[in-house]
Amino acid sequence: MRKVILAAGMLACLSLAACDSKPAAPAADATAAAPRKSQAREAPLYAGQEQVQSVQSGAVTAAPGGGVNLTASATAAGPGYTQAGFLPRIYAGSPPDGIYEIDVVAQKPAAAGAATPTPIEVKGDWAKYTDGRVKGVKFISKTNDVVAMLGK
Repeated sequence: MRKVILAAGMLACLSLAACDSKPAAPAADATAAAPRKSQAREAPLYAGQEQVQSVQSGAVTAAPGGGVNLTASATAAGPGYTQAGFLPRIYAGSPPDGIYEIDVVAQKPAAAGAATPTPIEVKGDWAKYTDGRVKGVKFISKTNDVVAMLGK
């Protein structure tokens, strides 16, 4: 009896394994580059804070005393978002290309309003790196990202 059950189990396993076989999918375009993997991790958001819906443009300029000034044109998910700002991602070491990643965030409104996309302008400065290692900044939102190189 034990041999019959064992044989039936083996047969079931083999038949289930054969069911999953599918023809191989066509190979992806060999010229398309794989997306670059981030070397940073997200910083924790404060209560009520979230990434903006999208970023349309960004600019990075050198600050007079060192560091950089950041500006981004973004879209919030609805009206009433306040305290828009930048939240730099955390790196173990400097990125090899000098492009740092920053989340564009805003404080959600207390009352849920109509989900009408609302444009917002975000400005801030980043005085952490004054030694010239910042070559550009990647502004990250929920749906997209924009890279802006440091204007000299």
